[in-house]
Amino acid sequence: MKADGTCPSCGGSVAAQQPSSRKITAKNLDLHALAAGGDGDAHDGKAPWHFKLLMVMLAAYLGWRVVDLFV
Repeated sequence: MKADGTCPSCGGSVAAQQPSSRKITAKNLDLHALAAGGDGDAHDGKAPWHFKLLMVMLAAYLGWRVVDLFV
């Protein structure tokens, strides 16, 4: 953005974002809707495969550490 507030490639004026009048509180914040993404379908918010693999490996490691305590 140039010093006068215009776009360097097209020359158009960039509009400033206006703050929302609605305050965000713990009561009106919907984490399921935020995790759903742009389409708004909350059931699409699945964990990626590598996160699931990490959790399985963590459980196996901690299980081994418990076994190692008694052997």
